[in-house]
Amino acid sequence: MNIQSNTPATALRRRLTEDMVARNLGPHSRHNYLNSCARLAAFLGRSPDTATADDIRRFQLFLIENGASICSRNRIMTGVRFLFRVTLRRHDLAAEIYHLREPQKIPLVMSQDEIQRLLAMAPTIKVRVMLSLAYGCGLRTGEVVRLRAGDIDSAQNIIRVVQAKGRKGRKGRNVMLPADILGLLRQWWRERPTRQDAGVAKERRWLFPGGRPGRPLTTRQFSRLFHATAAAAGISKPVTLHALRHSFATHLLERGTDIRIIQSLPPA
Repeated sequence: MNIQSNTPATALRRRLTEDMVARNLGPHSRHNYLNSCARLAAFLGRSPDTATADDIRRFQLFLIENGASICSRNRIMTGVRFLFRVTLRRHDLAAEIYHLREPQKIPLVMSQDEIQRLLAMAPTIKVRVMLSLAYGCGLRTGEVVRLRAGDIDSAQNIIRVVQAKGRKGRKGRNVMLPADILGLLRQWWRERPTRQDAGVAKERRWLFPGGRPGRPLTTRQFSRLFHATAAAAGISKPVTLHALRHSFATHLLERGTDIRIIQSLPPA
């Protein structure tokens, strides 16, 4: 049985996919797990269900010696562990997999002046409202792109953040919606493209529809928009979209917000 993604579906691949679906893993996790197991199969030159403890040890060393980052290596081995622990019920091999501790990085924070410049240089209302949601509401990147019209409660000035399936340990929550961001949302709703709305109830429509029918803008596309805007604003720090969320919490503290309120915010 071969599990590589460029071959026809096999019994092992089907079993692995069924196990991931049964455990409610999201599409992104399923894709990563299948790719991870395909990498193991390519390394072995045979099906993973024939692997030995020595094979697992050699594969982990191979990843390290070939320059895989700690983050990449841990991600790959998480998928491999699922294969052996859940699908193949080879707990002896799953026990051979170890994770490397990732060094803790101090997150970059943007100044309030940089935030103002960033928002001022947003090329479109769409980009400005997305960046405003990430910063002004402390939303994660994926939370911004997955917002639907029904998540916005303008009567109570809140956003209902609904977590995607398969995101263990993360519950939905309500976040405050500042009046200025609500105004931007209303402006964007008037300009927002409607070609994908046919047959979709208003509350189920994506606020930021993507290029694929029925799908929202991707986090990768959002990230590209952020980096282009940051460059236009003259921000030279190696910041990412996640810096907006860290900046949100930092600026709350600087404005005198009770530390207990900030500590209650969901972790990154």
